[in-house]
Amino acid sequence: MNAIAMTINGRSVGTGATFPVIDPSTGEAFAEAPAASPEQLEEAMATAQGAFASWSRDEGLRRRALKEAAGLVMEMAADLGPILAQEQGKPLADTGIEFEASAEWLRYYADLELPREIVQDDAAAYAEIVRRPLGVVAGITPWNYPIALAFWKIAPALRAGNTLVLKPSPYTPLSTLAVGQALQSVLPPGVLNVISGPDPLGAAMTAHAIPRKLTFTGSTATGRKVMASGANDLKRVTLELGGNDPAVILDDADISAIADELFWGAFANNGQVCVAIKRIYVHESRHDELVEALAERARSVAVGAWNEEGALLGPLCNRPQFERVKELVAEAIGMGARVAAGGAPMDRPGFFFQPTILADLDEKARIVSEEQFGPALPILSYSDVDDAVARANAGPFGLTASVWSSDPIRAANVGLGIEAGQVQVNGHAMGLQPHLPFGGLKSSGIGVENGPWGLHGFTDIQLLYAPPRRAAA
Repeated sequence: MNAIAMTINGRSVGTGATFPVIDPSTGEAFAEAPAASPEQLEEAMATAQGAFASWSRDEGLRRRALKEAAGLVMEMAADLGPILAQEQGKPLADTGIEFEASAEWLRYYADLELPREIVQDDAAAYAEIVRRPLGVVAGITPWNYPIALAFWKIAPALRAGNTLVLKPSPYTPLSTLAVGQALQSVLPPGVLNVISGPDPLGAAMTAHAIPRKLTFTGSTATGRKVMASGANDLKRVTLELGGNDPAVILDDADISAIADELFWGAFANNGQVCVAIKRIYVHESRHDELVEALAERARSVAVGAWNEEGALLGPLCNRPQFERVKELVAEAIGMGARVAAGGAPMDRPGFFFQPTILADLDEKARIVSEEQFGPALPILSYSDVDDAVARANAGPFGLTASVWSSDPIRAANVGLGIEAGQVQVNGHAMGLQPHLPFGGLKSSGIGVENGPWGLHGFTDIQLLYAPPRRAAA
């Protein structure tokens, strides 16, 4: 733990200033992380800019490096899993998912082609679309999936030929810093720089003159600030922001068959997932059955610290999020919501909150209209499916959604009416795969991640227009 440092220009770099990293299962600091100085930020940006020319020209090197990085990521999972678990709060058994996903993204982009597109080749002219790397990319990652979401940025940015300065959340810096150090062995100096620190480091990164693109995953409020900061010099932006993701349960759904998927669609990672089910609209004829099925699971699921054997859910990652969930649940109860399960913090140190199912809610409760990002799920009833869709579409978000029915065609038709970047039938958020596009509508984001669409977001289009290469007939 003491050896974890920043990576700048291919070297491990310490700093005189540090900040505490809190174990959410105790609420106490368990480590110190380096806080980058303004001079170190300048060095990271300058070295990324210096490394760009040679890195962008050598596609073969980029492909090989990403494949080597994929293998290295899997090798480090056993050593870094406990660090990730302790700083984030998730059970140790869940950390492997992040490393496996990271390796998958690296391999996918290493093999993905970025072909030139010939749009005209005749006797009049030759026209070709070339996708060029942008230059230096500034990436800021969140605390819920620190490693996996870092590689959602690292893999396509580097594959396209850019260099990267990456900043993890100050709540979960250690595992990402350690990954940056490990990748020094497979990436040329300056290609990937990983720096850490509390605010205002993120603001300084986004306002810096060198980056040509900002890629940010986090809250909508912060995303607006990132976008405004980049507007001064017209930086490209990709923003993956908040969601208030609805699940609509039709009257013919088999509740017993789908209850487990619904529960984990809402409570995986303790509800701290941008695409998690945040509210359920269920037909009034199935409402009570669904509430009890989910409440039964909430009451029985094992909750514990990251190193407690058998724990399936951990604490919330940080105190501000814990306080937000506590406030939203208390407000809903005060407005008349019925607590079917949970409803309060757990009586133990740390940021533990009981898995909570709320029914009979006032639609104006903020836990319905806002993103709770925690282990508390409101369930609302409807009588008319068009009304359910209208309520699902209410509000500023549009990230993911799902529709559940014994008739998948019917469900798909309902789903097409929901304003969301991804809509799934009889499942939730299973479209988070490297080859599928992911992006939010409305205030849930700008731009697309993953697949060739995500790769294109790290490039500019250049038109090569030339005299004809074919002789006239």
